[in-house]
Amino acid sequence: MQGGETESSDGSSDDRTTILVVDDEEVVRESFALYLEPLGYAVRTVDSGEAALAAVDDDVDVVLLDRRMPDRSGDEVLEEIRARNVDCQVALVTAVDPDFDIVTIDCDDYLVKPVDRDDLVETVERLELLDEYDEAQRELSTLRVKRNVLEVEKHPSALEDSVEFRRLQNRIDELEAQLDELESEFDEQLGYGDPT
Repeated sequence: MQGGETESSDGSSDDRTTILVVDDEEVVRESFALYLEPLGYAVRTVDSGEAALAAVDDDVDVVLLDRRMPDRSGDEVLEEIRARNVDCQVALVTAVDPDFDIVTIDCDDYLVKPVDRDDLVETVERLELLDEYDEAQRELSTLRVKRNVLEVEKHPSALEDSVEFRRLQNRIDELEAQLDELESEFDEQLGYGDPT
């Protein structure tokens, strides 16, 4: 997780995963906080789309966003979060059964109410994995570009003698292994295991 740093009540920094719960129903906000806080998550709650846009910042890792709210819809709030390039995962949470319109919505997950504790926790864990995967993928892409430039511009013997190039290749290997592991975790969570 990007480890959104929030400040705890004693003033020290806190690198727990920060969840922003956005729902106009108080019982939903309280329930989600009760499900997640005992697991070590830092939970913020707001009751409207406008409050969500005021509260979402780079410290927020996951947004659990009600799709139907009186002031601004979850779809509008999601569009604004994406337009601001806030680096967070967003799950739409709604009592409305999904329709084909979700194909064009830029959300990372979709939950239909009522949401029980297990489903909520599984979703948050999956979104944490997705965030970790995205970060590793970005770093890997950057490092591969650098490696490719060096392979084009430098003689193979110079690459072989370079400590920096070996470090670069080792980091690429580490990230590739990490991504394989994360993909396996996704498959396991989603029930796509090897049937044999």
